[in-house]
Amino acid sequence: MASLQDLIAQKEALEREIERAKQQGRTDAIAKIRALMEEYGLSAADLAGKSSKAKSGKTKGGKVAAKYRNASTGESWSGRGLQPRWLKAALAAGRKLDEFAL
Repeated sequence: MASLQDLIAQKEALEREIERAKQQGRTDAIAKIRALMEEYGLSAADLAGKSSKAKSGKTKGGKVAAKYRNASTGESWSGRGLQPRWLKAALAAGRKLDEFAL
């Protein structure tokens, strides 16, 4: 039977070997990824999905032009999302949505 010191030494040797194997696997993976990126002409931005948005010109969450405006207060609404309070109140008072169209 192995002594405690021998087992501890074996454990440390295995941990070092595991670390070397992890590092080698990581290095190999990075080399493969770089080769594929070079082969297909990809950049880090392509992997993050940023370049496709930039190329298409579409941005998420951009401003939309107003379609309706309250002439008395200058408040506006794009027609997207929930109706603002000022518009709901005006519609409830009998006014028509077309009255606020730009």
